[in-house]
Amino acid sequence: MKENTNYPANSGRPEYIFQAITGKFLENNYLAVHVSLALAVLFSFTGMLFIYFYFERTSAPEILYISIFTFSFSLEIVRLILPLHLIYTFPLSYLVGSSRLLLFARCFGVFSIFTASVCAAGLEVQKTRNIIVIITIAVLLIVLSVPVNSQSWDTSLNMTKGFPSMFRFIEAFLFIASVLTFFVAAKVRDTREYIFVGIGVVFAFIGRSILLGTDNWTGPVPGILLLSFGIWFICSKLHKIHLWL
Repeated sequence: MKENTNYPANSGRPEYIFQAITGKFLENNYLAVHVSLALAVLFSFTGMLFIYFYFERTSAPEILYISIFTFSFSLEIVRLILPLHLIYTFPLSYLVGSSRLLLFARCFGVFSIFTASVCAAGLEVQKTRNIIVIITIAVLLIVLSVPVNSQSWDTSLNMTKGFPSMFRFIEAFLFIASVLTFFVAAKVRDTREYIFVGIGVVFAFIGRSILLGTDNWTGPVPGILLLSFGIWFICSKLHKIHLWL
């Protein structure tokens, strides 16, 4: 299919699994990308409100990290700097800074889901502050060391960065590790609902991958539905678990 040329030439299309399939049949569409971006930001806002009211009187140590994961989607808004740059010609340093900020948010969100699973498996709640500091430092070291090409971007409005395969491997590893750790938590705490929390993580990560890594109209609706269902499923099961405790 002929590529949509609403924007100047870019470095190619995203390389996520769902995109690799749908991209063979559909051309990229920047309106669909903007819709996905808007849905990600809307999800972050409504998700944070949902979590706040749902857990207002329920103490659940894992929910802090679920909240961080949910909030991380709000920073997808910085991808708009690319089309704005084409209009207003911002300095390239703005593009690099925005790309690193977005990369930080995405990495921090993924690490947070993994930390939530470790909390469920028995990590002491008192160590939460130290864990957040450790995650922040680790993610900063990764983000600041990655080269960013401010003059090249893919069709989902992500600037080209170094080591893309490494980041996909890290995301996949933490995703699988999070699910397995929630399954371990079900065994350790003798609480089968943690198995369903792990299943919710599967839905959330698949939805995230589709929403953030697809450049055509197959991305927005399936992505936001799977992501929203995953977070709702996770929260409903955690709420049920901690009502029992």
